[in-house]
Amino acid sequence: MAADPKQTHNSKTLAHGSPLISCRFDPSGRYVFAGDQDNKVIRWEVATGVKSELVAHDSWVRAIAFSGAGDQVITGGHDGRLIWWSTTAETPVPLRTIQAHQGWIRALAISPDKTMLASCGNDLKVKLWSLADGQPIREFSGHERHVYNVAFHPDGKQLVSGDLTAKFIHWEVDSGKQVRLFPIPSLSFYDAGFMADYGGPYCLEFTADGKRFFGGGITGVTNSFAGVGFVIASQVDWEAGKETIAHQSKGATQGTLWGLAIHPEGYLIGASGGQGGGHLFFWKFDSKDEFHTFNLGSQARDLSLHPDGLQIATAHFDKNLRISLMAPKA
Repeated sequence: MAADPKQTHNSKTLAHGSPLISCRFDPSGRYVFAGDQDNKVIRWEVATGVKSELVAHDSWVRAIAFSGAGDQVITGGHDGRLIWWSTTAETPVPLRTIQAHQGWIRALAISPDKTMLASCGNDLKVKLWSLADGQPIREFSGHERHVYNVAFHPDGKQLVSGDLTAKFIHWEVDSGKQVRLFPIPSLSFYDAGFMADYGGPYCLEFTADGKRFFGGGITGVTNSFAGVGFVIASQVDWEAGKETIAHQSKGATQGTLWGLAIHPEGYLIGASGGQGGGHLFFWKFDSKDEFHTFNLGSQARDLSLHPDGLQIATAHFDKNLRISLMAPKA
């Protein structure tokens, strides 16, 4: 069945007792995992709603990734630790724990060949790890502010990371060499009143051909203390290191784009949360404005696209994980 964004509707709501801040479907699509504000990771079986808790972190878990075979899930917490777990164990327990960063881990990425894990965080570092045994491979230094996100180029030989001030660094994976640094100004703002920078790529994804990536966040900030600004997905030409289109909402929706996914059929999906509530936005690559918007009913804080290309999971401040289906109602 082909996905139809204009038929998107809520198909399932999975309730929890604490606000949720992250979510990911596992590669098989059997489970959806979410980080909560009680320092746990929750696993739901999608079909049945059966819930399990992964308990070991001492802080929030924003970053979730999976091994190449999908049999292990790796979580990165604001406690700076990486923890490996069994994806399917009836009672998941830590298989491996690494003190990876000093301070928050903000994002994880898996290499295209499924052998390496990249992590980044508030210690200004990007680090590479062996996915099989957790051994350190390489460290990348060059950012001057908190590193918000990291992504592998589809060729597996290059890596990009973006920080609080939306300065992006292009790295060579094998050598650790910094190839170039380029800013994307629409993704960051300096508030002179509060003397604070605000922004950065809260989500980051390459297209399959590697010709562009999308960084999601907030733009047009008018008050950094209250996080007042507008949803944006910045489309960046990889070769040029320049923004080509700033995808926003026709209704100038206030908030932050917390999660995004590139659909295999060639369009962008983003989830927002903030002053303007929670929405799903659907953008064509060549258009600034969305071609469809779906009101989620509550602020979203992350997004994951199911392997079937039809279901979208969103983690919410109201303590629910929602699954939206891009198909007609049964």
